Amino acid sequence: MAYLEKFLVVKTSTLPNAGQGLFTKTFIPAGTRIVEYKGRITTWKEVEDDHDNAYLFTVTEDHVIDARKALKTFARYANDARGFTRIKGITNNCYYVQDEENRVFIEAKRDIPAGGEIFVGYGNDYWKVMRENFRIEKQKEKDAKKGNKRADKESVKTKTKGKKASTKKKG
Repeated sequence: MAYLEKFLVVKTSTLPNAGQGLFTKTFIPAGTRIVEYKGRITTWKEVEDDHDNAYLFTVTEDHVIDARKALKTFARYANDARGFTRIKGITNNCYYVQDEENRVFIEAKRDIPAGGEIFVGYGNDYWKVMRENFRIEKQKEKDAKKGNKRADKESVKTKTKGKKASTKKKG
């Protein structure tokens, strides 16, 4: 089933720093199954160390949908309005549903006007991991800056010693 793919478009999200977002070109009534989340079917064990992949949908440990390389999969572009930066008046208007065959879909939980962005909740675990990853990256940057300052100071000391040594009068 094609669902509403022909009525969807990917463009810059209304959420700051979110990159691309998924939008509808037509009115979507509440309860409408909009699009399937498609990708390579794999296992959690196979992808658990893939920390840079934000396009994993875990159905079960033995059934993970990896949409990283599925660039034509519209569902991968739906953002979560609960992201790092919340905007007043923007909330999730969709949710994920799973069928008996472990297929995953985005479904409208309320009416979405033509031109509206499709927002779907990623879940608390997703944001917990993202915030921890963000904290770790910030700490790495901080440590790197400290390391660079130490390296710069050592470099200055070395240069200073070199200049002093070369300006000494011989003899």
